[in-house]
Amino acid sequence: MPDQSPSAQHFLNLIKRSRRGKFKVYVGMSAGVGKSYRMLQEAHSLLRNGVNVKIGFIETHGRVETEALVAGLPMIPRRKLFYKSRELEEMDVLAVVMARPEVVIVDELAHTNLPGSTHEKRWEDVLEILEAGISVISAVNIQHLESLNDEVRAITGIEVTERVPDHVLRQADEVQTALANFFQPDKILQLRELALKEVAAQVVRKIDTELPADSRHKPERFLACVSSNDKTARAVIRKTAR
Repeated sequence: MPDQSPSAQHFLNLIKRSRRGKFKVYVGMSAGVGKSYRMLQEAHSLLRNGVNVKIGFIETHGRVETEALVAGLPMIPRRKLFYKSRELEEMDVLAVVMARPEVVIVDELAHTNLPGSTHEKRWEDVLEILEAGISVISAVNIQHLESLNDEVRAITGIEVTERVPDHVLRQADEVQTALANFFQPDKILQLRELALKEVAAQVVRKIDTELPADSRHKPERFLACVSSNDKTARAVIRKTAR
């Protein structure tokens, strides 16, 4: 009968974590804030340092500066699928796993795959790749996070149908923000603030779950980005003080 003691389970978890790939996610407030650009920049940096990095799927949206960064990066061929009499492309999960890169770039985490794909959602593709021991750098817009759907709808008036469960983002080893285009209309600024809050929350969760208990309560100084809105500013100051 297998040993299910806490110490044995903890050791088993450590083994699983060491075999699993690392997961990094760029979170943005909207399309066009530089998530894909940042991922490609990082891929070039890794490649220069001798890391076996490949592109599993990237969406440039026709942006010249982003397309320029694709040049020189090894790309895993996409899988071709026929849908409604059209030939379309999806990430080839099996090809990624068989290629065994150290790191793979996978854009558009919330994407819904075409019928006939390995999984229904791209975040499911990513989890399979991670379990194969391959590290993944991905990206998602804040409005696609499941728990923030109501808040995003209140800001934008739009119901977002493609969503990423919160447990997927919680599995990320590192969460970064991509928040270019600072001077934007009010709704965009609200999404920007929401993205910043979510990334900060992910950092807190990592501290709570990964740092030893005796190292968490050390004197710290906090820097808060305060909105010009008085009500929001007071709320941020109170949270920072806590």
